[in-house]
Amino acid sequence: MSSIVDLHPISRRSLLSGMVATSALVLLHPFSVRAAANQAHLRLMETTDIHVNVFPYDYYADKPNDTMGLARTAAIIDSIRAEANNSLLIDNGDFLQGNPMGDYMAYERGMKEGDIHPVIKAMNVLGYDVGTLGNHEFNYGLDYMFKVVGGSNFPYICANLTKGQLASDPKRDDLFFKPYVIVERKIRDGAGTESLIKIGFIGFVPPQIMLWDIKNLEGKAQTRDIVEAAKAWVPAMKEDGADIVVALSHSGIDGAAPTERMENASLYLAGIDGIDAIFTGHQHLVFPGPKSWDGIANADPLKGTLSGKPTVMAGFWGSHLGLIDLLLERDGNSWKIADFTAEARSIYHRDDKKKVVADVADKQEVIEAAKAEHQATLTYVRTPVGKTSAPLYSYFSLVADDPSVQVVSQAQTWYIKSMLKDTEYKNLPVLSAAAPFKAGGRGGADYYTDVPAGDIAIKNVADLYLYPNTVQAVVITGNQVKNWLEMSAGMFNQIDAGSRDATLLNTDFPSYNFDVIDGVTYEIDLSQPRKYDNDGQTINPHSNRIQKLQFDGKPIDPSQKFVVVTNNYRAGGGGKFPEIASDKVVFVAPDTNRDVIVRYIIEEGTINPSADSNWGFKPLPGTTAVFESGPKAKQYLAAVKGVKIEEAGDGTEGFALFRLVL
Repeated sequence: MSSIVDLHPISRRSLLSGMVATSALVLLHPFSVRAAANQAHLRLMETTDIHVNVFPYDYYADKPNDTMGLARTAAIIDSIRAEANNSLLIDNGDFLQGNPMGDYMAYERGMKEGDIHPVIKAMNVLGYDVGTLGNHEFNYGLDYMFKVVGGSNFPYICANLTKGQLASDPKRDDLFFKPYVIVERKIRDGAGTESLIKIGFIGFVPPQIMLWDIKNLEGKAQTRDIVEAAKAWVPAMKEDGADIVVALSHSGIDGAAPTERMENASLYLAGIDGIDAIFTGHQHLVFPGPKSWDGIANADPLKGTLSGKPTVMAGFWGSHLGLIDLLLERDGNSWKIADFTAEARSIYHRDDKKKVVADVADKQEVIEAAKAEHQATLTYVRTPVGKTSAPLYSYFSLVADDPSVQVVSQAQTWYIKSMLKDTEYKNLPVLSAAAPFKAGGRGGADYYTDVPAGDIAIKNVADLYLYPNTVQAVVITGNQVKNWLEMSAGMFNQIDAGSRDATLLNTDFPSYNFDVIDGVTYEIDLSQPRKYDNDGQTINPHSNRIQKLQFDGKPIDPSQKFVVVTNNYRAGGGGKFPEIASDKVVFVAPDTNRDVIVRYIIEEGTINPSADSNWGFKPLPGTTAVFESGPKAKQYLAAVKGVKIEEAGDGTEGFALFRLVL
């Protein structure tokens, strides 16, 4: 599990040539400068959640975007390498799916013998040392994933993904990948003496892939709890001679009490003896960073530590490069950490007017590596499939019935009625659950669907539905429909009647869990507390935010059965909605939700996505609440039905502020 590579110190010539885009001279990190005779500086660099964003280009909007792209991250990798005498580069997963280039490669182009995926081409150019897997690596199936990673010039590791049932001892699991690698490097200390160091890397994937991608993994794979796997393998790494152990954790940071098979387990991973540093991901956040991490015990978002150990989460789509700098000190025949710093360095900033300003230019070798696939993807996403009679936008999708969600529900309902017409469920009423995927939030002020009336291309369908989920249907009762909506209503903060400009949206609640159910009508009473927390646990059992829930113009019968069409993520238990799990599934489609939308549009020729206002808020006289949306939302204010919304000034980070009159 080892490889020896000479890592030579940066020469004066290479230092002078390592200039950032602003032409400022790159200076060595203080650890490289001050290292004593028995000390050496080691820089560890991370990318995470690239999601096939090799180019700084938003295929959904069909325009360049300065906040993304591995070609941009690559430019700061070059300059950041020049700041350190010794460095290694890792990727922390979710590189294979997430934009139309990923779908084009998987569904249109395919991977033939000898082909190398464009994201792997780009990573090979940059000289990665090791990578681990994220949950989205499994979206296209195991065979496809193995073909892709087979083209890499660096190893992939994963300690908690098995080929079959879990063994009694994690170390006896039949793993798809090596659980860890130990990279042996020659590093030069402050006196110029070369010594050998063994750096161990161990990788982890969220166990929830067995829910999220059950269609690809059932009967073929299994996952083990992250912390359980680490406790077994980290001592083995030490026995194998690792001086330093670095966890590549495609798992976020959650301050909740530890649970079995925890999705975001990095905080508790950091508590394991023997782990020295952690790279995290999955949550699309930045650590060390802002207020998102306030109040989490044993997490220091200023210093960048979990349980006192250096930790980084490097954003998403190439927005940041994660850096952990270690000042290492000889301890007998091995090395220990004497000091460290942690940082997530951005590829852009915002000026005083909140406009995005690129801090680096493209690295041309990366651009060239994926240029042909980029051009093919542009052709792919620009292919028209039909027309829409009205604009499709998601600026108000969290506060009003919305055309971008409406068309998804229309397509799902059209599809499932056809699929079930000759089954035992043909006479059950059909409801459709859909959520907005592009609704601002962490994606930024431009992260919204905005398709004008007229032609609809594949890029627009991908914009409506970001993920390659497949259609599934569940059969549930009217009472379970209500609880589904109660869970969705966690999107909103409790608002006191009569209050003015209270904050409406719960920023800890993901927009993709805000399901709107079409086929029923209902109101949401914001004066009541949420019934469930984000994990689907009852916290206010007597709360009833969902009011006037009706089917066919009458109060819903709690015991009546309904078919609810949704996606494999939700039907399999994703989002932890009460009583919604795989045991309720009655139909598993071979088609993705995106494909269903395309086929629906082709069938209809011209679609009418106008929202039917089947849901809204219970009136609270004298009450207003505020929320943020993209500045372009203003042009659609007059078209919003069922609610009264006013402009309320500027928001933060480029957003605009709006007022909901209740």
